[in-house]
Amino acid sequence: GFMTRHERKIFDELKSPHLKYWVPFVWFGNLASKARKEGRIRDSVDLQTMLNEMNKYRSWCSLLFGYDWVGIPLVYTQVVTLAVYTFFFACLIGRQFLDTDQGYQGHDLDLYIPIFTLLQFFFYAGWLKV
Repeated sequence: GFMTRHERKIFDELKSPHLKYWVPFVWFGNLASKARKEGRIRDSVDLQTMLNEMNKYRSWCSLLFGYDWVGIPLVYTQVVTLAVYTFFFACLIGRQFLDTDQGYQGHDLDLYIPIFTLLQFFFYAGWLKV
């Protein structure tokens, strides 16, 4: 809905080995300059402000493109996976409730279902998969 059918056709026919996120910015710059010449934008300061904001947005898109361009090394994902699972198992053992006043022989682990630890693990593992 942001492009006309003619603009979409031009956009699709444009050959580029990379993403074409910059094409609408070029179109916007040309249209803004044309509008200034025709008097639709009355002040050059307004035009400059619009172009500065457009350039800021374009630089954010290019930064996002840079994040997509460079993949995360496999070692980082392995370290984070190991950290999540290690944290979960440490919490599973460390958050057990022991009542030492009861005089348990050998201080065995008290068995119960650690609901909040499981929820925390599911959230962390879900974020890890994302």
